[in-house]
Amino acid sequence: MFVRVKSTPNSPRQSVQIVASDRIGEKVKQRIVRYVGIAMNDEELVKMKELAEFIKAGLEEESAPALFRPDELAQMAIDKRKKADLSPDQPLQVDLKQLREESRVTAGIHEIYGKLFDELGFDRVVGDPARRVQAAKTIKHLVMARIANPASKRKSVIELERDFGVKLDLNAVYRTLDYVDEKSLELIQKKAWDAATGLFAQKIDVVFYDCTTLYFESFAEDELREKGLSKEHKFSESQVLLAMMVTREGLPLGYRLYNGATWEGHTLKDAIAHIKSIAEVDRVVFVADSGLLSKDNLALIEQSEMQYIVAARLKNQPKSIKNQILDKASYQQGNQIMIKEIELPGKRRLLVNYTEKRARKDAHDRQKALDKLQKKINKSKNPESFISNSSHRRYLKIENQQSVKIDEEKIRYAEQWDGLHGVITNISDIPAKDAFEQYRGLWQIEESFRLTKHDLRVRPIYHWTPRRIQAHVAICFMALVCIRHLSYRVKLQYQPLSPEIIRNELVHVQQSILIHKTNGTHYGIPSKPTLHAKKIYQVMGEKLSSVPFLIA
Repeated sequence: MFVRVKSTPNSPRQSVQIVASDRIGEKVKQRIVRYVGIAMNDEELVKMKELAEFIKAGLEEESAPALFRPDELAQMAIDKRKKADLSPDQPLQVDLKQLREESRVTAGIHEIYGKLFDELGFDRVVGDPARRVQAAKTIKHLVMARIANPASKRKSVIELERDFGVKLDLNAVYRTLDYVDEKSLELIQKKAWDAATGLFAQKIDVVFYDCTTLYFESFAEDELREKGLSKEHKFSESQVLLAMMVTREGLPLGYRLYNGATWEGHTLKDAIAHIKSIAEVDRVVFVADSGLLSKDNLALIEQSEMQYIVAARLKNQPKSIKNQILDKASYQQGNQIMIKEIELPGKRRLLVNYTEKRARKDAHDRQKALDKLQKKINKSKNPESFISNSSHRRYLKIENQQSVKIDEEKIRYAEQWDGLHGVITNISDIPAKDAFEQYRGLWQIEESFRLTKHDLRVRPIYHWTPRRIQAHVAICFMALVCIRHLSYRVKLQYQPLSPEIIRNELVHVQQSILIHKTNGTHYGIPSKPTLHAKKIYQVMGEKLSSVPFLIA
């Protein structure tokens, strides 16, 4: 097999295909194995060819179809529908009055995300594949359930049987979680890294890194669960800390789970060691929020011969630096943005920008907070009622230890910083505009956390043992990797579709299984596919038909 690019005369369109050569007698005939997509410019062509090479490598390794169904009837329906697509003109003669619906199976999630799950290599991460075949299948079904409708393990087992024709034993599910050991977790990390880096011709040069907290519906603590600084304001519940890395395209590279009391800045050492151990790295730029900003962390990255772009805490700078930051007359005027560069010790650069749009937003957000604060003061001026909220204390003045009021001087000081944003970097040759552009890509990991927390509902966590907690997060991570990779492929080969739209399209790819009440013959009637669904199937090299078919 090879990747072929076909140009269209008098048009910028270039079609990217995966082609195989078949020998028929003395002649060799080329056959299109997979149509990848159309590129309209050189940049799109490069990405399309990289994706084609990645798909081709997976196709060459395949020795058998990846899809499976534990439930015999659902499996037969899937297989027969594919065969019916090859001969749609074959007549079906049946008395419709004799047909009754026996079940309705959701096929899209397992057919598309299930195939991608296998392509990414996640079907081989649980123990010995030859000995734990059912355990590997169970993990796959749990990932599919997490993508389709995230819920508890008990509810997932019920919905898998009801909606997908997959019957699992709940006790076996819990036992399977115990098979996800340290070796499995390492394999999951390796598969995610290989899948992300394998898509691109060049090595990964930018890594977005951040941390978040995941809470439990419990107050109990152990070596993994512990109370800490909660980003979800669940200070009374125990929690764990999740650290994650993604590429500039938002593809997950790996994650680590830490004790809930761990400060996120202490996780960076592990992240650097992980990158160095898993692959050869020439140049990596860490892009991170201000949570990683400490002298020790910056020195650690520099000692590792890596580079960074980290959000700066402008108000925490020395007085001489703050005076330079607030001197807006010395900023260079750009296109709707003012930029200033300040040299820091150790060949570091502080880059600061100012925009009117951000200044208006900062002023609006502060006024909104002040209005809310004033209403609370009108109800109670007792200082103790304001102690727990740091955003309240920011603008308050305590008088005689008995009452509080809004401090106008603190407001005037805050107004000076409206519209200002800064980053610190050790990259000497990157223009300030490009540094800010790379930092803005941090939304990719924020989006990954949003998907993990809300779409995949990784929290609250109801497992209590460390191993099962690790297994639960691993299942959610594999689901996230599948979601991000399919979104990337759909965007590249068709058009941008949100993960929620893709999920909704695939959930509605269904088929009714009918039984003839006299002779017991089974028939399948697929649901009518939408254009989006057809394109998603095409992206994964699958066909989607609405032709009824005979099962058995």
